[in-house]
Amino acid sequence: MHSTDSNKISSPLTQYDITVLLVDDQKIVAAAVERMLGGEKDITFHYCQDPTKAIRVASEIFPTVILQDLVMPEIDGLTLVRFFRAHPQLKDVPLIVLSTKEEAITKADAFSLGANDYLVKLPDKVELIARIRYHSHAYINLLQRNEAYNELLKSQQALASELAIAADHVTSLLPQPITAGPILTDWYFVPSTQLGGDSFGYHWIDEDHFAMYLLDVCDHGVGSALLSVSALNVLRSQSLPDTDFKIPEKVLSGLNDAFQMDDHNNLYFTLWYGVLNTKNYELKYASGGHPPAFLFSGTDRFDELITKNFLIGGLPGSVYKGESVQIERPARLYIFSDGVYEVHRQDGTMWGLSELHNFLMNPHEETTSEIEKLYSLVHEINGNKNLDDDYSILKVSFL
Repeated sequence: MHSTDSNKISSPLTQYDITVLLVDDQKIVAAAVERMLGGEKDITFHYCQDPTKAIRVASEIFPTVILQDLVMPEIDGLTLVRFFRAHPQLKDVPLIVLSTKEEAITKADAFSLGANDYLVKLPDKVELIARIRYHSHAYINLLQRNEAYNELLKSQQALASELAIAADHVTSLLPQPITAGPILTDWYFVPSTQLGGDSFGYHWIDEDHFAMYLLDVCDHGVGSALLSVSALNVLRSQSLPDTDFKIPEKVLSGLNDAFQMDDHNNLYFTLWYGVLNTKNYELKYASGGHPPAFLFSGTDRFDELITKNFLIGGLPGSVYKGESVQIERPARLYIFSDGVYEVHRQDGTMWGLSELHNFLMNPHEETTSEIEKLYSLVHEINGNKNLDDDYSILKVSFL
C-alpha cells in the first residue's frame, strides 16, 4: 500500500510505506514473523499461506519486500521466484528467500533466479527487521526514480506514435461483430498507452460448434503484443498439433506446451476459452489464470465461469481441467480482461469485479451499446485520459 504526503510541496514523488508479504505454508512461521514485526509502527505485515495465490495477493497489496519459503506444496519455491520475476508489477520487488538449511547450491540457484537475499529461518528479530528495512528502502528509491523517469517519457511523442501503430495492427486482427442470427457478438477494445497483450476472437469450428476466447499477456509493450497476436493466430487457425479445439482443456494444454515462457522472453499469458455446442446449447469452457466470465441466462440465473488452472506458459506439462454449463436462452456471456474491472477511482479506491457484475446484471437499452456505455462509465470513474491497462471485453448473446 502507498500514500501521498500532501505536505511535501517540494517533493511530488509518492511516499511509500514498508509493506511485508510472507509466503509460507506454515502458520507457525507466520505467527513468529508477525510477532517480530508487531512493534514496528512503520511496517505492515501480510501473510499468504497458499503459494498458488501469492502472485495475486502480492499484486493487490503492493509489497516493498517479499519473504518466501523454498519448500511448499503445489509450487516449488524456486519456481515461484521465477514467476515473481516475470510479473510486470512484481519483478523488481525485493525477494528474501527463507530456507531451513544453509546450502550453497540452493543459495546460488535462488540468486540466479532473481532472489535478493537468503536467510535461514527463523533469523534473529533484529537482523530480520534490518534486512526488511534495507531492501524496502532500496525498492522505494527505485519506485521514486521510476516515477521521475516516467514523467520524462510522457513527452516522447515518437514512442507514443510507434505504440499507436502497433495498437492499430492488433485492432485490425479482431473479428467483426456478428449482428444477425442466433448468436450475436459485440466487443470493446481500447489499448493502454503502453500497449498491452490483450486479444480475443470467435469463430465456427464446424457447423455445430462455436468457439470464443480472450487472452491477456503479462507486461506491456510490443513484445507482449507480438506474443498475443501469435497465440491469437494459433487459435484462429486451429494449428496446434494433436489438439481437439472443441475441448477447451486440451486447447489450454496445447498452448501451454507451445508458448513456454522460457522460449518467449519470460512472457506468459492468461486465457479464457469456451466452445458452444449449438445442438444442445452446452457450453464447455476452461480458464488458465484468467478472470471469470459472467453468464446471465434465463430469467434470473447467473454463473461465474472459471476453472482453477494455472496460467499459460508457466509450467511445462501443466494439467488443465475444463467445466461445462447448460445455456438457458436468452443468455448473455461476458468475457473480459482485468483491465475492465481493476480501475482506480480518483480517490484511490478500486472499482472492482462486484461493481462490474452489478452494472451487467440488468440488460441496457438497445439504442446504445451496453459495453460502450460500460467503457464510458469506467473512463469517467478513472478520471484519466487513458487507462493503465488494455481494456478488452467481449459480449456474446444467445437468442
